[in-house]
Amino acid sequence: MYSPLLRTTALLSTILIISGCSLLKPQPIPVEIKTVPIQIPITQPVLPRAIDMKEPYWYVVSEKNLEEFLERIEKESGTMVFFAMSPADYELMAYNLQEIKRYVKELKEVVVYYKKVTTINNANDKNTGDDGNGTEQPNN
Repeated sequence: MYSPLLRTTALLSTILIISGCSLLKPQPIPVEIKTVPIQIPITQPVLPRAIDMKEPYWYVVSEKNLEEFLERIEKESGTMVFFAMSPADYELMAYNLQEIKRYVKELKEVVVYYKKVTTINNANDKNTGDDGNGTEQPNN
């Protein structure tokens, strides 16, 4: 029914279509992988200015000097308003202030550590006058 030439042509074209011309493509080029470290510039934040605390005047009032204290407060401020706390509460306040002081000190050490770790060139610190502790030293 079909001629042998037509069958051969159909068979060859079917083989080429199925193989997808895979016999004709060149060998893949090997990929070369290189790992190169990249220096990322990290900007250092400016440390906050130092705390400027004002010192309040503390009055110690007992039964012996209560009248004198009331007269003094009325004379100085014109009104009779004052705050009082028990000795136990005063100790708690002193403890809390020491905890704040400890926390700030430890936090400052962390900031200084990360500043040292992320600084690329230590000679840069010598030029700026930074001693690495977060305090500025005068340049000579």
